[in-house]
Amino acid sequence: MYALLERLKPILRPNAGHITVLAAVALVLIGIESIDTVRSTDTARSGLVLRQCIFLVAGMGMMVMVALPHHRLLVHGAYPLAIVSILTLAVLLLPFLPQSIIPVRNGARRWIDFQVVQVQPSELAKIAFVLALAAYLRYRQNYRTFLGLFVPFAITFVPMGLILVEPDLGTSLIFLPVLFAMLVAAGARLKHLILIVVLGVVATPLMYPLLQPHQKQRIMSQIAQIQGDTSDRDSAGFQAYKAMTTTGAGQFTGYGKERARLILRENALPEAHNDMIFAVIAARWGLAGGLGVLGLYFLLIGSALVVAARHKDPFARLIVVGVATIFVTQVFVNVGMTLGMLPITGMTLPLISYGGSSLVASMVMVGLVLSAAARRPAVMMAGPAFEYDTADAGR
Repeated sequence: MYALLERLKPILRPNAGHITVLAAVALVLIGIESIDTVRSTDTARSGLVLRQCIFLVAGMGMMVMVALPHHRLLVHGAYPLAIVSILTLAVLLLPFLPQSIIPVRNGARRWIDFQVVQVQPSELAKIAFVLALAAYLRYRQNYRTFLGLFVPFAITFVPMGLILVEPDLGTSLIFLPVLFAMLVAAGARLKHLILIVVLGVVATPLMYPLLQPHQKQRIMSQIAQIQGDTSDRDSAGFQAYKAMTTTGAGQFTGYGKERARLILRENALPEAHNDMIFAVIAARWGLAGGLGVLGLYFLLIGSALVVAARHKDPFARLIVVGVATIFVTQVFVNVGMTLGMLPITGMTLPLISYGGSSLVASMVMVGLVLSAAARRPAVMMAGPAFEYDTADAGR
């Protein structure tokens, strides 16, 4: 018991990571209440709240387990974890595996069914990717040349490509923003990154033929919506239209739980407990509630970035930057598609949307931030990228 208390001391000591944890827990509780708003008498939905509470307990346990050891110990497991995540993503694509093991939903193979629980390997891949990229970038200099960016991009495109083939366009979109943010934090030259962005923009139209038919429909539906064309509201644009209608229904203060539940039932919003959960929040708590949720995300991401900015350990700083960017990207895309500003991609709202793999993975990332925040040194020294005081190396 004494040994456990000694290991708990660093993470119990007041630090910016506690703000991250509190914001995360508040978002999860809002998510559970929002899921309960969606709940109806339908048997398939009746157990969602209980299961999400169980996922929260599991996520909190994983958060503490990740935060207890020193973050530098994760260096040794970064590459093995990345290999495991790649293998699990590859398993999803094996055509001979039955649906009892790899269930197919809406034409996508994204889950491994262990009977007791279903796991989404792409959630593990996000964490493994951040750890592997941080382990690679922490003391290297070659990524400051254009050709030196090849390995970081290769580390990115392997899991990204496998996830895109599932297909899961939403999750695959997370990897590139995280890569660029971590490269900037590591000190890569902006002119090289800008050149890559320009080349990517130019090459984007060439990727369109590779998209799935439903993905093309969503993009075309978004273009039609921007042009004011409402002809596909009952087909490809149905979910986007219903999401905007539900979001606007809440006005400034919302309608409360029971009336919001009625609005959701009558509006028949698809995936209301999952991808479209922000519309549920807006219907129940209105614009004020939506802004409050965004404020909590700002608090979570801002406190994580404070941890990164004050840390001298390059590995810890890169991990936290990667985690913060994952949250930023998911929130931006999810809220954007709910408000009709972006095409529907199937990306969840982190910590709020229903889903065990997503919630546990998000709490693990919060644990990584807490682990970094709990260990000194806490004040960044002046000097070139990733220079740190050797006197602090053993802390």
